[in-house]
Amino acid sequence: MAQHVAVQSRQYDRMKTFPFAVTLIAFMFTAMRSAGDDFNSAGVNIHYVVQGYGEPVILLHGLYSSGRLNWDLPGTTALLAKHFEVITPDCRGHGRSGKPRAEDAYGTNMVEDVVRLMDHLNIRTARVAGYSMGGMIAMKLIATHRDRVSAAVLGGMGWLKAGASLNSVWDKLDRERFTVPPACAKSFPQFAVTESEIKAVKIPVAILVGEEDPCRKWYVEPLQKMRPDWPVHIIPGAGHLDCVSKPEFKTGLEAALLKPQT
Repeated sequence: MAQHVAVQSRQYDRMKTFPFAVTLIAFMFTAMRSAGDDFNSAGVNIHYVVQGYGEPVILLHGLYSSGRLNWDLPGTTALLAKHFEVITPDCRGHGRSGKPRAEDAYGTNMVEDVVRLMDHLNIRTARVAGYSMGGMIAMKLIATHRDRVSAAVLGGMGWLKAGASLNSVWDKLDRERFTVPPACAKSFPQFAVTESEIKAVKIPVAILVGEEDPCRKWYVEPLQKMRPDWPVHIIPGAGHLDCVSKPEFKTGLEAALLKPQT
């Protein structure tokens, strides 16, 4: 369904001689797309929603959240859909997607889910933004699938190093929370990237982080030292959990995604 809709939505822009019909078709497509869809990603059902028209942007949410909670409710999806075709998947283990319990079901499988979703929608390259866990996924994605991402924004996240002492915190999250299996958080060390992988990234990358977010010191500042060419935007008065609801975060994300690629 979503594949056919994406193709047709690009075609109707050319139908300039039938303005009323075009408006009606646009309304129908928007209604169908916003209802969401599902696809099978290597045996796990992944739910996603597509809204807006234009260059594709994929938004990846944080731990214990969903596309709706992280992006729709704060108004971020609606803001970006004015400029882009916005795709908001529920990561495996979250929202309306499947929730496998096996220890090896998460980690880099969550990165591959994004690639499979792009293939499912016939998208060769996209701009990608991720917050917190979504930022980990986005960083791993641009490190391992450089040809699939044209620009990236990391929210509330920076450089997750392999073997870092902070990685052990994920092992302590051994209980199911908000229906998310503990295997998801335990797999986060798989998102670690190396210094050489980060230095090899050629696409534009921007970072948004709350002024009071501890991840700023843990993950963003080490990344700043390595990639001073990646702009960091500090969201005044924001912590980690409330950052995505701040107007400055939403407009900062919009500006970063709209910035011309070089």
